[in-house]
Amino acid sequence: MALVAAVFTMCAAAGAQSVPARALGEGPYDRLVIRGATVIDGAGAPPFGPADIVVEDGRITEIVAVGAPGLPMKEDRPAPGAREIDAEGMYVMPGFINLHGHIHNKDTGQGVPPDYIFKLWLAHGITSVRELGNDAGAAWTAGVARRSAKNEIDAPTIYPYPVFRGWTAGEVDSADEARDRIRQLKRDGAVGVKFFGAPEEILWAGLEEAKKQNLKTTMHHAQLDVAHADVMDTSAHGLGSMEHWYGLPEALFDDRTLQDYPLDYNYNDEQHRFENAGKLWKQAAGPDSKRWEEVMSTLLERGFSIVPTFSIYSSSRDWMRKRRAEWHDEYTMPSLWKFYAPDRNAHGSYWFDWGTEQEAAWKENYRLWMRFIEEYKNRGGKVGVGEDAGYIYSTYGFGFIEEMEMLREAGFHPLEVINAATLQGAKILGVESETGSIQVGKRADLVIVKENPLANLKTLYASGHIKLDPETNRPVRVGGVDYVVKKGVVYEGARLRDEIKTMVAAEKQRLGVAPGPMPIVDFDLSED
Repeated sequence: MALVAAVFTMCAAAGAQSVPARALGEGPYDRLVIRGATVIDGAGAPPFGPADIVVEDGRITEIVAVGAPGLPMKEDRPAPGAREIDAEGMYVMPGFINLHGHIHNKDTGQGVPPDYIFKLWLAHGITSVRELGNDAGAAWTAGVARRSAKNEIDAPTIYPYPVFRGWTAGEVDSADEARDRIRQLKRDGAVGVKFFGAPEEILWAGLEEAKKQNLKTTMHHAQLDVAHADVMDTSAHGLGSMEHWYGLPEALFDDRTLQDYPLDYNYNDEQHRFENAGKLWKQAAGPDSKRWEEVMSTLLERGFSIVPTFSIYSSSRDWMRKRRAEWHDEYTMPSLWKFYAPDRNAHGSYWFDWGTEQEAAWKENYRLWMRFIEEYKNRGGKVGVGEDAGYIYSTYGFGFIEEMEMLREAGFHPLEVINAATLQGAKILGVESETGSIQVGKRADLVIVKENPLANLKTLYASGHIKLDPETNRPVRVGGVDYVVKKGVVYEGARLRDEIKTMVAAEKQRLGVAPGPMPIVDFDLSED
């Protein structure tokens, strides 16, 4: 079927930045009781159960053991509630914390409404999101965060961390302007700031002012500034955490000061940028070297946190596999699909000629990068889970579960993966007294699933997991989140998934796009 290229450059409906009132979540209830679940508490304890969890007005008030596996439930159990969830044989975890989310909008090229993003996050058990910047601005994000905090919309709890760009002409051009900019972000409702790079005097002034304003900080160490601002430099000036890995291998250089860029390199050519990024870790000092130990121990001493976002770059090591992930057909909006495709005008769409050599380099990149993150965790460093979805064939929510899988690949025990996705994330946000583990007094942010997530993290994908039914000898699809509870509001996973699939199908129908797999290549009708 021939398709007009313009079909894929659609925008969301007018007013895409508006978020409709809550329509799917039920509650919060005066008393909600979750019965008979096996508890994975997020704090690192092994699973235990069966247990009843009592939630009153959005907070956990009781966690009661009600028996032992294989025996009848105790008769003396917590009193009934206004809402009961029969979770016998199921698993309950803390709500997941996505430390790298973006509420992209129609003006950034992705062309998707916030409601679509929020429902994908909820459908994957994400109840809290550190939002690291969008084109709508800090004040708009703070407004959405306030509505979510009141349970007025179907969305996770949102923590606004707007972007500070000190190297963009006209935004911040001096240390005084940097301080003014940070103060303005605080007035707009920011609880943290994501730095992206700047000349030294501007960056240091911004970090200093953020500390004065009691704002948390993280940073994407832009390669344009990493020569004077790698993680050793920024953490020394008070930076609290880092995104991705830019700035970390550069700090590990011991036989050079700059990356070995090809002489025809151009940062604005995205294949140049990402192809050469895949060769960076091999240029750094390796495991067990003096420099590796120096950087590792210094960051640990400074209490520095790392959010690696492995998943957003996973297409770089296997583009074919990532672009044909089965969830794209039903869960990826056509405008988002178009944005992913090779395109010199779209950030992260760098597949101009991506092949075996590029993927082989990225696989080695991951081997060394994962080695550092695993060791950092083992030595007490805080490692959190973030997806940075909306780019590079990573669809919201799905990227978060893939990140959990990649932490497992790096060597994390499944319980450590859950811990990173919950309590460690809460600690990095500074909200561990409120959420991040299943504990009396904390917010009722919970994920309830039939399948054992420790045995197979793939069962957390909204698209589920296929396995052989031993009774019928036929493949069956299992998994997907059954319930997600956000601040005591109960969402049914199946209903969220159906809503998202309906949104995607309706958009395809509106554009005249056939159901099923999307094409990689656009076809011009004039060729018919």
